[in-house]
Amino acid sequence: MKLAFSTFAFALTLSFSARLLAADASLKELLAKPILEGMEAQNEVQAFCDARVPTVPKAASQEEWEKLAAKMRAETLEKVVFRGEAAKWRDAGGKVKWQGTIEGGEGYKIKKLSYEALPGMWIPALLYEPEKLDGKHPVFLNVNGHDPKGKAAVYKQTRCINFAKRGIITLNVEWFGMGQLRTPGFSHPMLNQIDLCGSSGLATFYLAMSRGIDLLLKHENADASRVGVSGLSGGGWQTIIISSLDTRVTLTNPVAGYSSFLTRTANHSDLGDSEQTPVDLATTAEYAHLTAMLAPRVALLTYNQKDECCFAAPHALQPLLEAAGPVYKLYGKEGNLHSHVNYDPGTHNFEKDNRQALYKVIGQHWYSGNANFSADEIPCDKEIKTADQLQVELPEDNLDLHQLALRLASGLPVTPAPPKEGKELAAWQVDARKRLAGVIAYHPWEVEATKANVEISGGVQVTRWKLKITKEWTVPAVELAPAEAKSTVLLIADGGRGAAEEKIKKLLDEKVRVVVLDPYMFGESNMKNRAYLFALLVSAVGERPLGVQASQVAAAARWLKKERGESVRLEAIGPRTSLIALAAAGLETDAIKSVGTEGELASLKQIIEQNNTVDRTPEQFCFGLLQQFDIPHLKALSTRN
Repeated sequence: MKLAFSTFAFALTLSFSARLLAADASLKELLAKPILEGMEAQNEVQAFCDARVPTVPKAASQEEWEKLAAKMRAETLEKVVFRGEAAKWRDAGGKVKWQGTIEGGEGYKIKKLSYEALPGMWIPALLYEPEKLDGKHPVFLNVNGHDPKGKAAVYKQTRCINFAKRGIITLNVEWFGMGQLRTPGFSHPMLNQIDLCGSSGLATFYLAMSRGIDLLLKHENADASRVGVSGLSGGGWQTIIISSLDTRVTLTNPVAGYSSFLTRTANHSDLGDSEQTPVDLATTAEYAHLTAMLAPRVALLTYNQKDECCFAAPHALQPLLEAAGPVYKLYGKEGNLHSHVNYDPGTHNFEKDNRQALYKVIGQHWYSGNANFSADEIPCDKEIKTADQLQVELPEDNLDLHQLALRLASGLPVTPAPPKEGKELAAWQVDARKRLAGVIAYHPWEVEATKANVEISGGVQVTRWKLKITKEWTVPAVELAPAEAKSTVLLIADGGRGAAEEKIKKLLDEKVRVVVLDPYMFGESNMKNRAYLFALLVSAVGERPLGVQASQVAAAARWLKKERGESVRLEAIGPRTSLIALAAAGLETDAIKSVGTEGELASLKQIIEQNNTVDRTPEQFCFGLLQQFDIPHLKALSTRN
């Protein structure tokens, strides 16, 4: 009898959540049951991006196209490349430091130099100068891709040497994160730290190229009518960017460096990192547009048949030719658009076959009257230099991308601290909400909810929902409703709904209905393949991951209010979802009555100070967010009067 009483007493002391765990299924199991089907989350992100990639506009005449191209070029430079402080960098005069000459080989010499891409950021470079300079000579900017050897890469040196031996003044420039600039502070995701500050990280890449062209054209023997650019992979990306937007370039050869956004969602190897997928690019001109904008200038599009890296010829080349071909035809310059597919070795390369294809085009368009010009590569193996021989002196305090972001962040946000309370706070909130909605690309989306299934476990009704949001997103949610629930909490967590177990237990014990949601990029809604690269693409088509997430959460809150007849409390666990929660609560003032966060950042500046990167927390790098808001601003925005 004594034992039976003790057992009964123990049962009374069990919490509601403990009884749930002892029932039909554990809470962990209940949360883990899938709601979405297979690749549903991934397919929806791909479709979301595809629907926002524009097609190349049609033109009936050369004059009509020139107006379109001028507009796209101007808008891309203004709205994508030179935003924020970047507009000031554009106007800063680039300095050059010449550092002596070393012996090259027969017919040329190599001059070492460094130049400023923007104030305090120096780029090491080598000028391959023909020894016999009489009159005007072509100039060429040779850029390189993701090769740790940088400007010392043998295939790049070979190209520079062959150009110089043909009388072309050639600049071999180092790229961020490669060769001499292969440091953590120059890694390409640092670009997004600059974006967070409301200045274009892309501008640093663009200026490193355009300053190189400035330098070449200042050469007393430069022929401004013959200006070329070429590069492999990331160098191919640089080549299309500078050649499409800077009309001083008259001959261009991007090699395995890019494809249209329209083909990338189906070919994940092409998605590209931060510079390849810059914020808002597709709102002004995506890569098919940029290719068409080369017309009527000479262009050689080179791709590799079996490219194991990216941008393989079978899928990448034809859509670009189809975009550019009609425009070249408007000019009657079909012969200026060339393409070359490499079959031997056919892999990711700028080796002899690809180089000779370029020499051939150069000979056809720049040396057509020269019977001595040959497209055969001139052997130069014995003239290849070591990286040490090509080393260029740089300032010890050379500014890198991360340091630039820290410098920009130090004076942000530009808006003052919000008022504490009262009418002043209310007035501030009205204006701030408009600004925040614009910064994160917020949408007041609608929800169509469908029950996936319902079960009872330990006295709790467990309903699994598919929330169809704006007919583009299917967001999974699990509703756990104890009998006589007093209120409703909408819950999101950095680790997805499976990581919210302890919080859910506590809320159930308090007789709170819990709806735990997996918004875009979290839990079941996270993509299985290259999630952060697709997040970059979301930003490139004019949306923002943070905006998608906050819009989904706010939409879910409005649905819950309609379902339950009362506003909800929004809770978040972790720094990522806490940011989402603050943004959603700041913008949805009716359906969300209050917000609670755990593990939030004290300041958005911590993202840069702790050197976080976009591949880990994509939504935290929302363009311009820190320029306008910090965490205290977002908290004030979610305060209810």
